[in-house]
Amino acid sequence: MIRCENITKIYATGGTDLAVLKDVSFEIAKGEFVAIIGPSGSGKSTLMHILGALDRPTSGKYFLDDKDVGELSDEDLAEIRSSKIGFVFQSFNLLPRSTVLRNVMLPFIYDEHTLVSERKEKAAKALKAVGLEEDRWGHLSNQLSGGQMQRVAIARALVNEPGILLADEPTGNLDSKTGQIVLQTFQKLNKENGNTIILITHDHNVANFANRVIEIKDGVIVADKKTNQNL
Repeated sequence: MIRCENITKIYATGGTDLAVLKDVSFEIAKGEFVAIIGPSGSGKSTLMHILGALDRPTSGKYFLDDKDVGELSDEDLAEIRSSKIGFVFQSFNLLPRSTVLRNVMLPFIYDEHTLVSERKEKAAKALKAVGLEEDRWGHLSNQLSGGQMQRVAIARALVNEPGILLADEPTGNLDSKTGQIVLQTFQKLNKENGNTIILITHDHNVANFANRVIEIKDGVIVADKKTNQNL
């Protein structure tokens, strides 16, 4: 599903070239749950932006569903981001004075082809998939706990039924118990829905919820291994 071939990313800073990613290559198959782990400055966030079609590599190739993403137009990239990839971030980015249901329906805001009834149906399906109780759907998002807000954010990422969920430090603003519930939600989505999940983190305890861990340091992949989740 995803193939990176010799990805390098260089930024020009103060007249000096800084290589953030250096000749990075790997593949992710459809239906995998993969964590990309590394310390601050390792290049994992830059890699996330490339995988999410938010940035382009300086050299090398990134293939998504056998398409060379580097050859696509900005319009094609926007289509990929809206239909093939669901994004989940550390900050939940919910509208505080809107209900849970309206927040999940937000990706349809520029969609003139999907009926309101269908939007609600898809939003309800996504909320059920993340296990948020139906009596919470009418609440404003600022009336929810942190864990509930993150599950709403995951549901919003799911509503367009993307094949890939790209999660950037999704438990960073949560306590450990709540974070575990959110990570178990990702496991459930991977096992039951078949979503390909890419989790960006600096925390080994978080990474071990995935089935495979790719470790990056100083812009280079230093390890790529299966976890105990495969046992």
